[in-house]
Amino acid sequence: MIVSVIITTKNEEANIENCLKSIKEQSYPQNLIEIIVVDNNSTDKTKQIAESFRERFTSLNLQVFNWGPERSAQRNFGVEKSSGEYFLYLDADMILHKDVIKDCVSRVIPAEAGIQSKDIVGLYISEIVMGERFWSKVRRFERSFYDGTVIDCARFIQKEAFQKVGGFDEALTGPEDWDLDKKLRNIGVVELIKTPIYHNEAEFDLKKYLNKKGYYAQKFDTYIQKWGKNDPDIKKQFGIWYRFFGVFLERGGWKKILAHPILTLGMYMLRFMVGIRFLFR
Repeated sequence: MIVSVIITTKNEEANIENCLKSIKEQSYPQNLIEIIVVDNNSTDKTKQIAESFRERFTSLNLQVFNWGPERSAQRNFGVEKSSGEYFLYLDADMILHKDVIKDCVSRVIPAEAGIQSKDIVGLYISEIVMGERFWSKVRRFERSFYDGTVIDCARFIQKEAFQKVGGFDEALTGPEDWDLDKKLRNIGVVELIKTPIYHNEAEFDLKKYLNKKGYYAQKFDTYIQKWGKNDPDIKKQFGIWYRFFGVFLERGGWKKILAHPILTLGMYMLRFMVGIRFLFR
């Protein structure tokens, strides 16, 4: 089965090669992987690096396009250009464990059955935030609670299901992946695999992080209005109880909270600052 890997970029010269290398090193057969880089008018060497990678490794099925204006449109464009039955969408600062694609395919097409499980329309993939400084460790600790929850979003997706629900909503930048995830869960099953994606956010920069959160929060009201403030997922994604307590306590998460009090304190400090940024969006 062909799997399309769609990478959206914007001035990612520091990250794109590591992302591409991790795809090249996948244990899944390379002739069944196509890579689609969709750049949004980068002013650095992102596109040149991607094109140079293609020239160096001619056996790779790698295409580089330019499209915008935001990542929702870039992702939709990438899916339109793809030929895979399933696709995996990535940010350029992500690095794949060598077995990610193989394990995703094994989940949606059980080897013992030899046929595709039509109920699975998408997969969550466990994400590990990289970095060794304190706030990077806090972010990694926080992210570990979100796998497979309404705070997460499917990354490995059946193209047919994606098209059926209308793809990413291009009116949303920020919550567009939550929106897609909701639409997919309305028509099928979304499961979790633990084989990780490593997110190279670089060492934590609080100002940059809060500015990014503030930018994405500008479309939250549009997203909430689309689904209604009484929607169960909306209540969790934006409710104080779930975002500050429920998601960290469910599924035995309270054990991690008790085991790591310093990281927990840092996590709540970060959550509080993000909450304030949301209120002043």
